[in-house]
Order: sequence, then C-alpha cells, then structure tokens
Amino acid sequence: MQKRTRRVWGSAAATAGLVVVLAGCAPEPAPQPVTTPAPLHEHIPLLPTDTVPITEIVPKTPAQQRVPEDLRARVASLMVVGVKNYDQARAALDQGVGGLIIPSWADPKLLDDPGHDINALREQYPRGFTVAIDFEGGRVQRHTDVLGDFPAPGRLAAGTPAVIQGTGYDIGRSLRAHGINVDYAPVVDIDAADLAIIGDRAFHRDPAEVARIAGLFSQGLLDAGVTPTFKHFPGHGRASGDTHKKLATTPPIGDLHTFDLVPYGELLQRFPRASVMVGHMIVPGLGAEGVPSSLNPEAYRILREGDYPGGVPFEGVAVTDDLSGMRGILEYAPTPDAVRLAISAGADQALWSSGHDIARIIDGVVAGVEKGEIPESRIDEAATRVQQQLIDVGL
Repeated sequence: MQKRTRRVWGSAAATAGLVVVLAGCAPEPAPQPVTTPAPLHEHIPLLPTDTVPITEIVPKTPAQQRVPEDLRARVASLMVVGVKNYDQARAALDQGVGGLIIPSWADPKLLDDPGHDINALREQYPRGFTVAIDFEGGRVQRHTDVLGDFPAPGRLAAGTPAVIQGTGYDIGRSLRAHGINVDYAPVVDIDAADLAIIGDRAFHRDPAEVARIAGLFSQGLLDAGVTPTFKHFPGHGRASGDTHKKLATTPPIGDLHTFDLVPYGELLQRFPRASVMVGHMIVPGLGAEGVPSSLNPEAYRILREGDYPGGVPFEGVAVTDDLSGMRGILEYAPTPDAVRLAISAGADQALWSSGHDIARIIDGVVAGVEKGEIPESRIDEAATRVQQQLIDVGL
C-alpha cells in the first residue's frame, strides 16, 4: 500500500480572566489578585496548517491485487513455455508459469480432447493463465485440422475492410473456442527487402497500409476475445537475415524511425492493451552495440516511452520472441541466461517454446533478484501487466 500524508493544524486562543465591578452603594470589596493563565501557545506551539499526518490509503488496482506475494510465484508468472501434451502442460502449470504456447509439434488432442484439453486445464487451474499460438494465416498457422485454414496476410491487402476484420474474427473465434486467448499475430514487419522469412507474412510494402490492414485484423481478434500481438518490434522486414537461423542486423535505428516503426505508433494508440513481441534483431545505434533487441533495455525503453516518430507510450505486455528455438538468440546467450537478461531488460514475458528446464530457469531469475542483479520492482511491474492482460481477456 502506498501512503500519502497531509498535515492539518488547529489553533487555540489564550483566555483571560474578567474583573466585574458592581455599581451601587455597597462598599467595594478588598481587591483580589488576578491570575492570568499562561497562553496555550506556550504549551502547544502553533505550527503551519499542513504538518499533522493524516494517513490516506491508496488502494491497489485489480491487477496489482492479483500479483502473487511470493517472489518465486511472481517470477514464474512471467514465463511462457511450449507444451506438447496435456501432462506436460500440467507440469508447467504446477511450476506456476503464467503462460503456455502451443507449438506446431504439440499433440492436437491438447486442443480438442474433452477432459484433457486446454479448456479442462482452465477448470483445474482457476488462477488464470494465458495460452498463445502463432496463428497468422498462410505459412504460419498451427494445427489447421483443428483450428481451420486461413489465407496468408499478404493476400488480405486486396480484401475489403469487412473481409479483413472478418478474417481476424473467424481466427479469433476458433482460437478462443479451443482455450487460446493470445495470438502472436499480426506481423507488422514491412516487406521491403524481399526477405524470405517475411514475404507474404507481411500485409504490404507500405507502412501506412500495414497499419491499416493490421488494425482491421486486430479488431477482429479482439471482437472474438483474443489479444493480438504486434511483431517483431522494432522491425524485422529489412534485417540482414532470418533470426531463426542466425544473428541478424537491421538498418540503423534512425532508418527504422522513418519506416519500420511507423505502424507501431498508430496501432498502439488504437490498441493499448495489445501485446508486442520484441524480436532478436540487432539494431545499430540502439543501446549497447551487438545486443539483440529482445535483451536490449533501450529497445524496451523506446517501446514504453513511445520514443520514435509517431510513437505513444505503451503499457501493455511486451513478450520476447522464442528464446530457445532460434539461432539468432542462442548464438548470443543460452536460454536460461537469455530469459534472465530479457526480464532484466524490460520484457514482461519470456517465451521459450522448448519448455525445458522450467524450474531451473525460474530459480535462476529468482537468484538474480536476490543478488540485486534484477530489481524486484521490475518483477512487480511485469507481473502486474501480465495480470492485467488476464483481466482484459476475462480470466
């Protein structure tokens, strides 16, 4: 609880005795000594009127009230881990993780086996947790036999606004019906360098068109009760390569300001409760040289402050790209170190799709806090944002 202090002082006037004289013929009584009491202010000094403390309790927000008190539980709530089946999902949730991601190699029964699917897990673990998936349409959509098959984002550019928003809604409705409440889509990278990893995953080559189409798609997801995720901040469209395969570098941050970052300003103004995925690209001029954005405090600073042309401050959840299955991060740091560095840098959720070593990785972050390497306030800030996201999706 925070306390605010206001001081208020009363004042007192000194009193004096009165001598009453009776008129008439009666003889005057012998004079009596008059004793005047000492003024009260000799005993209680008069002070300014704003110095007496009155305690006023500032209530916690609903999200703050839901943050676990135990440090390890708070740290665990920041983890998003890949699970391949029901038993692995239960084991992860037993460790207290705040989120699951359904990878392409997961058993589809996790989506549609009554009593052993995500919806069953929600009944068994009522504390609330996010379930995310990469479902963009086209090349990147998981478990289409269960969730449906949808067109690539690049094909939506020619559609009417109703078609674009309706596609987002249909995807969101299918995901939500199967217990998934966060979509790691839409891609707002701009296909300006013919990079194979981007291609038709991007909506367009024009930043303004990317913002327009992504906004319609995202509104459809939200209408279905699913949180959209804009990726890959601060822009992968003109990187030197695919971060799944190697470390990759973008143009300097000044160049990103005028092109790659343009969609984020408009989209985050319209969708302040969306999430943002921070990519692994190295951005020259952005913080320390050679540090991937997902581990770079300066990347999170410009995101939070909206410190780029057209940017707005962002208080939603910032999640990392995969910290276990991409060479672009593993060439820089192994997963346990990357998780610790990402949270310290400013990530609210650390994502690793392998789901390995959950207990050890959580304990490593806890140790970082206890050693003073990560401020505990950083954990509290992130945990509050995660809880707010759960509230936003009705969990």
